[in-house]
Amino acid sequence: MVAPTIAFYKGENTAMVNVKTLPLGAYQTNCYIVWNEDSDSCVVIDPGYESAEILRQAQGKTVAAILLTHGHFDHVGGVAALASETDCRVYICPEDLSMPPQMTNGPIFYTDTYGEGDVLKLAGLSLKIMQTPGHTPGSVCILAEDALFSGDTLFQDSCGRTDLPGGDWATILKSLRRLKGLEKDYTVYPGHGPSTTLDEEKKFNPYMK
Repeated sequence: MVAPTIAFYKGENTAMVNVKTLPLGAYQTNCYIVWNEDSDSCVVIDPGYESAEILRQAQGKTVAAILLTHGHFDHVGGVAALASETDCRVYICPEDLSMPPQMTNGPIFYTDTYGEGDVLKLAGLSLKIMQTPGHTPGSVCILAEDALFSGDTLFQDSCGRTDLPGGDWATILKSLRRLKGLEKDYTVYPGHGPSTTLDEEKKFNPYMK
Protein backbone atom coordinates (compact mmCIF):
# COMPACT_ATOMS: atom_id res chain seq x y z
CA MET A 1 0.00 0.00 0.00
CA VAL A 2 1.39 3.38 -1.04
CA ALA A 3 1.26 6.17 1.52
CA PRO A 4 0.87 9.29 -0.63
CA THR A 5 1.67 12.78 0.46
CA ILE A 6 -0.51 15.64 -0.71
CA ALA A 7 0.47 19.28 -1.04
CA PHE A 8 -1.85 22.17 -1.73
CA TYR A 9 -0.75 25.62 -2.75
CA LYS A 10 -2.14 28.71 -4.39
CA GLY A 11 0.05 30.86 -6.55
CA GLU A 12 -0.68 34.54 -6.99
CA ASN A 13 -3.87 35.06 -9.00
CA THR A 14 -4.24 31.31 -9.62
CA ALA A 15 -6.65 28.61 -8.57
CA MET A 16 -5.59 25.99 -6.06
CA VAL A 17 -3.24 23.37 -7.47
CA ASN A 18 -2.95 19.95 -5.87
CA VAL A 19 0.06 17.64 -5.94
CA LYS A 20 -0.14 14.04 -4.74
CA THR A 21 3.23 12.29 -4.34
CA LEU A 22 3.44 8.51 -4.77
CA PRO A 23 6.87 6.93 -4.10
CA LEU A 24 6.68 3.72 -6.15
CA GLY A 25 8.78 0.68 -6.92
CA ALA A 26 12.14 -0.61 -5.77
CA TYR A 27 13.76 2.78 -6.39
CA GLN A 28 10.96 4.73 -4.64
CA THR A 29 10.55 6.86 -7.73
CA ASN A 30 8.23 9.78 -7.12
CA CYS A 31 5.16 9.70 -9.34
CA TYR A 32 3.08 12.87 -9.17
CA ILE A 33 -0.64 13.31 -9.71
CA VAL A 34 -1.29 17.00 -10.35
CA TRP A 35 -4.62 18.73 -10.74
CA ASN A 36 -6.41 22.06 -10.50
CA GLU A 37 -9.08 22.16 -7.83
CA ASP A 38 -11.64 23.25 -10.44
CA SER A 39 -10.94 20.40 -12.87
CA ASP A 40 -12.22 16.83 -12.97
CA SER A 41 -9.03 15.69 -14.75
CA CYS A 42 -5.36 15.44 -13.80
CA VAL A 43 -1.91 14.89 -15.25
CA VAL A 44 0.47 12.16 -14.12
CA ILE A 45 4.20 12.82 -14.05
CA ASP A 46 6.67 9.90 -14.22
CA PRO A 47 4.54 6.79 -13.64
CA GLY A 48 7.41 4.36 -13.20
CA TYR A 49 5.48 1.54 -11.56
CA GLU A 50 2.09 0.32 -10.34
CA SER A 51 -0.33 1.81 -12.85
CA ALA A 52 -3.32 0.32 -10.99
CA GLU A 53 -2.28 2.08 -7.79
CA ILE A 54 -1.85 5.38 -9.64
CA LEU A 55 -5.38 5.09 -11.02
CA ARG A 56 -6.70 4.30 -7.55
CA GLN A 57 -4.97 7.35 -6.11
CA ALA A 58 -6.38 9.53 -8.91
CA GLN A 59 -9.76 8.92 -7.28
CA GLY A 60 -11.84 8.89 -10.42
CA LYS A 61 -10.27 11.90 -12.10
CA THR A 62 -9.67 11.57 -15.83
CA VAL A 63 -5.97 11.31 -16.67
CA ALA A 64 -5.53 14.00 -19.32
CA ALA A 65 -1.87 13.22 -20.05
CA ILE A 66 1.30 11.55 -18.84
CA LEU A 67 4.36 13.80 -18.73
CA LEU A 68 7.85 12.31 -18.52
CA THR A 69 10.83 14.18 -17.07
CA HIS A 70 13.18 11.66 -18.70
CA GLY A 71 13.29 8.16 -20.11
CA HIS A 72 14.94 5.98 -17.46
CA PHE A 73 13.11 2.72 -16.76
CA ASP A 74 12.17 3.65 -13.19
CA HIS A 75 10.30 6.70 -14.48
CA VAL A 76 8.57 5.16 -17.52
CA GLY A 77 7.87 1.56 -16.51
CA GLY A 78 4.17 2.12 -15.83
CA VAL A 79 3.49 4.33 -18.84
CA ALA A 80 2.18 1.80 -21.35
CA ALA A 81 -0.26 0.19 -18.92
CA LEU A 82 -1.55 3.53 -17.62
CA ALA A 83 -1.94 4.94 -21.14
CA SER A 84 -3.78 1.79 -22.21
CA GLU A 85 -6.23 2.15 -19.32
CA THR A 86 -6.85 5.87 -19.84
CA ASP A 87 -6.24 6.43 -23.59
CA CYS A 88 -4.28 9.58 -22.71
CA ARG A 89 -1.42 11.34 -24.48
CA VAL A 90 2.16 10.66 -23.37
CA TYR A 91 4.82 13.37 -23.70
CA ILE A 92 8.60 13.02 -23.64
CA CYS A 93 11.56 15.05 -24.86
CA PRO A 94 12.76 13.39 -28.11
CA GLU A 95 16.43 13.42 -27.13
CA ASP A 96 15.73 10.57 -24.70
CA LEU A 97 14.25 8.30 -27.35
CA SER A 98 17.72 7.28 -28.53
CA MET A 99 18.98 6.10 -25.14
CA PRO A 100 20.27 2.49 -24.89
CA PRO A 101 17.46 -0.01 -24.23
CA GLN A 102 19.06 -1.17 -20.99
CA MET A 103 18.41 2.32 -19.60
CA THR A 104 14.77 2.44 -20.69
CA ASN A 105 13.88 -1.27 -20.38
CA GLY A 106 12.98 -1.39 -24.05
CA PRO A 107 11.19 1.11 -26.31
CA ILE A 108 9.53 3.98 -24.49
CA PHE A 109 5.81 4.29 -25.12
CA TYR A 110 4.88 7.84 -26.12
CA THR A 111 2.47 9.72 -28.39
CA ASP A 112 3.94 13.25 -28.43
CA THR A 113 7.21 15.07 -27.87
CA TYR A 114 7.91 18.39 -26.22
CA GLY A 115 10.86 20.68 -25.69
CA GLU A 116 12.20 23.95 -24.39
CA GLY A 117 9.55 26.62 -23.87
CA ASP A 118 6.56 24.48 -24.82
CA VAL A 119 3.45 25.22 -22.76
CA LEU A 120 0.78 22.56 -22.34
CA LYS A 121 -2.74 23.48 -21.28
CA LEU A 122 -4.03 20.36 -19.54
CA ALA A 123 -6.43 19.63 -16.69
CA GLY A 124 -6.90 23.33 -15.99
CA LEU A 125 -3.13 23.75 -15.63
CA SER A 126 -0.49 25.66 -17.56
CA LEU A 127 2.62 23.46 -17.72
CA LYS A 128 5.84 24.92 -19.10
CA ILE A 129 8.71 22.72 -20.26
CA MET A 130 12.31 23.61 -19.45
CA GLN A 131 15.00 21.40 -20.95
CA THR A 132 17.63 20.53 -18.33
CA PRO A 133 19.90 17.87 -19.86
CA GLY A 134 22.78 16.22 -18.07
CA HIS A 135 21.27 13.29 -16.19
CA THR A 136 19.98 12.20 -19.60
CA PRO A 137 20.15 14.02 -22.95
CA GLY A 138 16.42 14.78 -22.84
CA SER A 139 15.83 15.55 -19.18
CA VAL A 140 13.26 18.28 -18.57
CA CYS A 141 11.80 20.17 -15.66
CA ILE A 142 8.09 20.94 -15.66
CA LEU A 143 6.88 24.25 -14.24
CA ALA A 144 3.28 24.50 -13.05
CA GLU A 145 2.38 27.72 -11.23
CA ASP A 146 4.64 27.65 -8.13
CA ALA A 147 5.69 24.01 -8.54
CA LEU A 148 8.81 22.71 -10.27
CA PHE A 149 8.93 19.00 -11.11
CA SER A 150 12.65 18.44 -11.48
CA GLY A 151 12.90 14.74 -12.33
CA ASP A 152 16.43 13.52 -11.63
CA THR A 153 18.07 16.85 -12.41
CA LEU A 154 17.73 18.39 -8.94
CA PHE A 155 17.25 16.71 -5.55
CA GLN A 156 17.26 18.05 -2.02
CA ASP A 157 20.95 18.86 -1.37
CA SER A 158 22.02 16.88 -4.43
CA CYS A 159 21.61 16.36 -8.17
CA GLY A 160 21.24 13.52 -10.64
CA ARG A 161 24.06 11.11 -11.45
CA THR A 162 25.82 11.47 -14.78
CA ASP A 163 27.87 8.26 -14.95
CA LEU A 164 25.20 6.32 -16.84
CA PRO A 165 25.00 6.23 -20.66
CA GLY A 166 23.83 9.62 -21.91
CA GLY A 167 24.84 11.47 -18.76
CA ASP A 168 27.22 14.41 -18.79
CA TRP A 169 28.57 16.23 -15.75
CA ALA A 170 29.35 19.56 -17.41
CA THR A 171 25.89 19.59 -18.98
CA ILE A 172 23.99 18.97 -15.74
CA LEU A 173 25.98 21.73 -14.02
CA LYS A 174 24.87 24.09 -16.79
CA SER A 175 21.26 22.98 -16.25
CA LEU A 176 21.56 23.57 -12.50
CA ARG A 177 22.87 27.08 -13.21
CA ARG A 178 19.75 27.69 -15.31
CA LEU A 179 17.55 26.57 -12.43
CA LYS A 180 19.52 28.77 -10.05
CA GLY A 181 18.72 31.71 -12.32
CA LEU A 182 14.96 31.33 -11.85
CA GLU A 183 13.66 34.17 -9.70
CA LYS A 184 10.56 32.53 -8.23
CA ASP A 185 10.89 30.38 -5.12
CA TYR A 186 9.33 27.23 -6.56
CA THR A 187 8.40 24.22 -4.51
CA VAL A 188 10.64 21.53 -5.99
CA TYR A 189 9.23 18.03 -6.51
CA PRO A 190 12.15 15.75 -7.45
CA GLY A 191 12.22 12.29 -8.98
CA HIS A 192 13.37 10.74 -5.70
CA GLY A 193 13.33 11.87 -2.09
CA PRO A 194 11.53 14.71 -0.31
CA SER A 195 10.26 17.93 -1.79
CA THR A 196 12.21 21.11 -1.16
CA THR A 197 12.23 24.71 -2.32
CA LEU A 198 14.38 26.37 -4.94
CA ASP A 199 15.53 29.03 -2.47
CA GLU A 200 16.69 26.32 -0.05
CA GLU A 201 18.64 24.60 -2.81
CA LYS A 202 20.24 27.85 -3.91
CA LYS A 203 21.46 28.34 -0.32
CA PHE A 204 22.51 24.84 0.68
CA ASN A 205 22.86 22.56 -2.32
CA PRO A 206 26.61 22.27 -3.05
CA TYR A 207 25.96 21.61 -6.74
CA MET A 208 24.15 24.93 -7.15
CA LYS A 209 26.88 27.06 -5.62
